[in-house]
Amino acid sequence: MHVIATAGHVDHGKSTLLRALTGMEPDRWAEERRRGMTIDLGYVWTTLPSGAVAAFVDVPGHQRFFGNALAGFGPVPAVLLVVAADEGWCRQTSEHVAALRALDVRHGVVAITRSDLGDAELASEEAALHLAGTPLADAEHVAVSGVTGEGLPELRDALDRLARRLPAPDLVRPARLWVDRVFTVRGAGTVVTGTLGGGTLAAGDELVLVPSGRPVGIRGLESLKTTVDRADAVARVAVNLRGVGRDEVRRGDALIAPGGWHSTAELDVRLHDLRPTDEARRRALPEQLTLHIGSAAVPVRTRTLGGSDTARLTLATPLPVAHGERVALHDPGRRSVVAGADVIDAAPPRLSGRRARAARALVLEGVARRPDPAGEVVRRGAVRRELLLALDILSADDADPATVVSAAGWLVDPARWDAWREALLAAVDTRAAAHPLAPGLPGEAAARDLGLPDVKLLDALVAETRLVSDGWGVHRPGVAATLPERAERALRQVEAALRATPFTAPSAAELDAAGLTTRELSVAVAAGRLLRVGGDVYLLPSAAELAAAELSLLAEPFTLSQAREALGTTRRVAVPLMEHLDRVGVTRRVSPELRVLRAVQARRRPGPGDHGGGGLRQDRRGGPEPPR
Repeated sequence: MHVIATAGHVDHGKSTLLRALTGMEPDRWAEERRRGMTIDLGYVWTTLPSGAVAAFVDVPGHQRFFGNALAGFGPVPAVLLVVAADEGWCRQTSEHVAALRALDVRHGVVAITRSDLGDAELASEEAALHLAGTPLADAEHVAVSGVTGEGLPELRDALDRLARRLPAPDLVRPARLWVDRVFTVRGAGTVVTGTLGGGTLAAGDELVLVPSGRPVGIRGLESLKTTVDRADAVARVAVNLRGVGRDEVRRGDALIAPGGWHSTAELDVRLHDLRPTDEARRRALPEQLTLHIGSAAVPVRTRTLGGSDTARLTLATPLPVAHGERVALHDPGRRSVVAGADVIDAAPPRLSGRRARAARALVLEGVARRPDPAGEVVRRGAVRRELLLALDILSADDADPATVVSAAGWLVDPARWDAWREALLAAVDTRAAAHPLAPGLPGEAAARDLGLPDVKLLDALVAETRLVSDGWGVHRPGVAATLPERAERALRQVEAALRATPFTAPSAAELDAAGLTTRELSVAVAAGRLLRVGGDVYLLPSAAELAAAELSLLAEPFTLSQAREALGTTRRVAVPLMEHLDRVGVTRRVSPELRVLRAVQARRRPGPGDHGGGGLRQDRRGGPEPPR
């Protein structure tokens, strides 16, 4: 299917021509037929001689309804421009051509209508003069009368040739349907129509309605009043929606594939065909305009960037827009198009101050409408791959650019990556020198100090630099926490005391008097020199094995008091120690007061100098402990 807008002045016989060409009524409203004036968008279609189907979106010709005309022009790739032989060119035709030029509609046919009432050749020459220098300068002209039928076969042939010249639609791109009509069908619910310019829609698809962000489903699908299971671009479609009411959708909303598009409220654009064109007026681009894309019309605030042809647009409502798309800027007060604009960044950085705007203009000088994935990565420094897909800078079938770094779902400029790597190494060494008790750089701090946009990038940097990331943080291999000499002497005294009496844990006051801080004790635990069984109770790492050997001499089950006496310790130590033995599987509670051994040391008691595990752990029957 091919979708074509029908443009021209209200008196040029557009509706009459479309009735003769399609056998259908393009004016949907009784008021339109009564006044002989197209007010809103009309939709008709016909089969061309080749068998191709041409669907027409008939736009209003009167300047009072220019906004409706822009909604019709927005999603279509071609135009049937109507000029009357007896009326000739007019101002409104010029406005339509300016709008088509702003939206970069490059394909079309010029129909010189009412050829039975005027000099078609003279009207064609006049039209050619007005179209010179526009994308429609080479459009084919056909003289035709909707009343007599003269020239209709030639017009059909010209439309067939136009259809063959149209670019192939992108069926891989995630679907986006701009809504141009909303109504309710009894028994079916909400129905919307629009021109599907790219991608595919199918019954059962789940979509997102923007700007509301509401999820909706496709209950049913029609194309040209025929029920279909699937519609490929380019096509006129009617979509029966599930999950949304009639009053929750309006013209200018869009249905998009989830995750397939980036909705934005800011755009950087390159202006084209600014009217008027003198430099003084260029600098005076109106601050408040209306942006048109697809069927959407959104108020925008404009700010030129430096003295160039680039501008920052701030949208009143976020829209799903991709890199390279063409938009039109309309001044509702003047009822005319001010400029066309290419979107050269649909996810721009924030600006603050005039200098930032001038600097931004310099950055954008080399950015083309056609996306350059590697160039975009370099310009942004680092960007999520999914954002480049949503902006249509990368397609789903594209490989990552070979010249950039790919890590953790991000694409990174190699220069930026190298800077991060060197900064990480320097930060790790600085941390180790400044904090010997905690030489590892915490991951979140590392990501923040390096300015990483995602902490997940840190893992890739750590792997490449052959650093270690563990419970201590990020550090060089072999680097461990180092106790100051004072703390090392105090720790050795604690260790000696515990080797003499393994279950006489020093109190918090004694540890403090020895000069051991909580941080230093944590270092000792991490190094395997002390075991913290709970609270401020610290024992040797061999405490569990030593306790198991002592408790194996008791009759089972035994109480906490019996265990405390067997271990020769206080309740302050016995309570957390027994709870620790429960956790590590040495003992098991058989009642709130009684315990039994689940596994014990061999009957040899570890000597007072033992630090580690001692002998083989066995169950009470003498065999090796079964796996748990």
